[in-house]
Amino acid sequence: MPFQPIQPEKRADAVIRQIELLILRGILRPGERLPAERDLAERMAVSRPSLREALSTLQDRGLLEPRAGSGVYVADVLGDAFSPALVSLFQRHEEAVFDYLSFRRDLEGQAAERAARDGLAADLALVDTVMQKMQRAHDANDPAEEARLDAEFHMAILEASHNTVLLHMMRSMFALLRQGVFDNREILFAHSATRESLLAQHGAINTALQDRAPARARAAVETHLDFVRAAYQAHLAAERHAEIARMRLHQEQRRD
Repeated sequence: MPFQPIQPEKRADAVIRQIELLILRGILRPGERLPAERDLAERMAVSRPSLREALSTLQDRGLLEPRAGSGVYVADVLGDAFSPALVSLFQRHEEAVFDYLSFRRDLEGQAAERAARDGLAADLALVDTVMQKMQRAHDANDPAEEARLDAEFHMAILEASHNTVLLHMMRSMFALLRQGVFDNREILFAHSATRESLLAQHGAINTALQDRAPARARAAVETHLDFVRAAYQAHLAAERHAEIARMRLHQEQRRD
């Protein structure tokens, strides 16, 4: 028979499994600091030797990293999702921006549809909370904070879909965006008219989610990312036209 006696689980193994699930589900995020050893041991009701054994194993697995004099942090495993050569290639070719946006349009539309249909009340409350913060940043005329919250808003929707593979895949995408690989998000927030449009689009997405309207949520995400794509195209075209104008002016000045 294939059945085997059940072995008591080591306390360290239980700690490992719990922390791994917190990372997998996106509750513990890359770069987030764990509580101090004594506090964490008390919260998890384990001895400090068992906790140390678990943390050591998680460090060996590349999920946690100690920082001298600072503590233990969730490792930035997302930074390894793309090779340095591929990241460099993305940066050199603007068409990667549009491929990136098309990728996001497909997957985020699916995530919004699923979040509206299956998301928990707490999931949708988090999306709404971030939306309200974005509104306050907009009212305070703080484009940088509004841009940061824009990314948080989209991540909250992905989290609400409860698809862990999709969540981590898109987190790696947003990590590249924050590094400026896919241009700079703050470009979109440079003009007040664009910021007004973006805020209204996020509001439409949030309303569809809170109404639990899956098709409308997906359509709102797609409309938003179509707008972002068009805004990037206009920005790049304006940069090219400005460069041509500067070259013409320089050439004409040399003729004098």
